[in-house]
Order: sequence, then C-alpha cells, then structure tokens
Amino acid sequence: MNRILYLFLVVAAMTSCAESYNIQGASSVSSLDGSKLYLKAVRDKELKSIDSCEVVHGKFKFSGQLDTTFMASLFMDDQSIMPVVVEQGDIMIRIDDAAQRVSGTPLNDLLYDFIDKHNQLDNRLNELSHRESQMLLDGINEQLINQQLSVEANKIAYEEDSLVTHFIIDNFDNVLGPGVFMMMTSA
Repeated sequence: MNRILYLFLVVAAMTSCAESYNIQGASSVSSLDGSKLYLKAVRDKELKSIDSCEVVHGKFKFSGQLDTTFMASLFMDDQSIMPVVVEQGDIMIRIDDAAQRVSGTPLNDLLYDFIDKHNQLDNRLNELSHRESQMLLDGINEQLINQQLSVEANKIAYEEDSLVTHFIIDNFDNVLGPGVFMMMTSA
C-alpha cells in the first residue's frame, strides 16, 4: 500500500511541475477563416509540427504541455506567418491587415518590441527610394542625391546592425538570442 501511495505522490508531483502554454489568437483577415494553422519548431534539425488548429470566426487556439521554452513559427500550410516564443503563460496572437503581434508573456513582448524597432528601420530605409525619386523629379543632381542618401542609408544600416547585435548579446541566455540570430541570418 505504501508503494502505491509513494508512486501516486511521485506522479502527482511530476505532473504538477509540468508547465503549460496557452495561445489564444484572433484575426480580422477574412481569408484565414477556415484555414488550418500550425505551430512548428526545429526539432532534431528538422522543422516539425508541434500543434495545429483551425481558424473559426477569426479565432484560434493552441495549448499543451511544455518542458522547455522554445522559438516556433506560426504557419499556414507551408507559409511561415510569424515567430512565436512558446513559453509558460497566456500568449495572445493578433493578426490583421496592418500588423501581426504576439504578446502576453515576457519573451514574446521583448521579441515583438525588437521586431517593431527593426521594422521602423526597414521602413526608413525603404523611404529613401521614394525620396530619391522625388529628388530626381525636383531636378536635383544625381551625384548629389546619391551622396546625400548614401550617408542616410549608412546611418540606418549602422542603427540596424547595432539593434540586432545588442539584442542578440542581451538575450544570449534565453531562446531569443539564438532565435533572432537565425531569423536575421536566414533572411
């Protein structure tokens, strides 16, 4: 009888220590309705499906047991939509035409703050092309345009390099450092 009680206590202790994740998602993109979404992560050097669900009336949900925090990607079929840190807690995914965001847990909040800053730098870099066209239409000398915009492009590139480098260094001790490194080098 004591062995059965001991075994029961061990099993209860192990299951009570198990962490879980809960991902609630909402989308205003009507084309996602009825689609199957997959949560995929690299396991044994291969991209494997961890969980899946269907989008119903703009809502979707993933949940499960978690033995360790890891980086994953939200997929629709074979198309990666966005990165997600699967960690203990209530994670919220919001997908609309203007933006995609994951929030609710510390690492996801940190990751998407970084992504927002990186996107701002990308937008500033893309704006240089528009400014070049406008300057040409205004009759400004092409050499002067290239000189001026090259300085600005170099400044933005330096800011991006600094942002990425500092983020990876600051997060070397969690999944964000290696995860963002892989995201940046694979792009």
